Amino acid sequence: MAGKPVLYGATGCGSAVVEAAFILSGLDYDYVDANPWEPSDGLTALKSINPLVQVPTLVLPDGAVMTESVAILLWIMDQRPGRLGPGPDDPLRAGFLRWLVYLPAAIYPMYTVRDFVDQWVTGEQAMAELKQSTVNRILLCWKTMEAALKPAAGSWLLGTADMTALDLYVCMMTRWTPRRDTIRAVAPGIVAVAERVDDDPRVRALWRRHFPAGYTDI
Repeated sequence: MAGKPVLYGATGCGSAVVEAAFILSGLDYDYVDANPWEPSDGLTALKSINPLVQVPTLVLPDGAVMTESVAILLWIMDQRPGRLGPGPDDPLRAGFLRWLVYLPAAIYPMYTVRDFVDQWVTGEQAMAELKQSTVNRILLCWKTMEAALKPAAGSWLLGTADMTALDLYVCMMTRWTPRRDTIRAVAPGIVAVAERVDDDPRVRALWRRHFPAGYTDI
């Protein structure tokens, strides 16, 4: 692959899992800090290629622009077949794809509502109730995933021998609201997997950079 892909990201945001995937796949990449909430040259550059100002945004060596974290993860896997997840002929592939898409499809929208609650309802009580409803929904989603996967102690989510992109994604997202201590009450196996990912020396420094206080509140 001529040249390197360029990843536009921000600390504590969804670009963290893409960086982790780059590291574990052994693919080289350049990183541009483009925090959407702070003016910077990186943010200006991001706006020029993605008017929605999303992170992660990936610019491929041929100039093509990719968004959506799962799409980027699958692209990385295509560059390194056999790493980060089961291949197309593996019987675990269907479950891998299901849960990889489930995380941004079922849980991410709750953050969109929660972070901009005044766009949906008015009044302090209504806004507080809606925020709590998003947390309740997030916990239900984690509980549902736990019940379906039933992760065993010391295993990865799919029972694979190696960590997959799904494990990376869970490691990142359990650091977000309502955070691991609360999520553990409904999905202890999932949190245990996330903590196992934390301890992998290949990505430990990455998580520390993105989540210096242990957690981020999104």
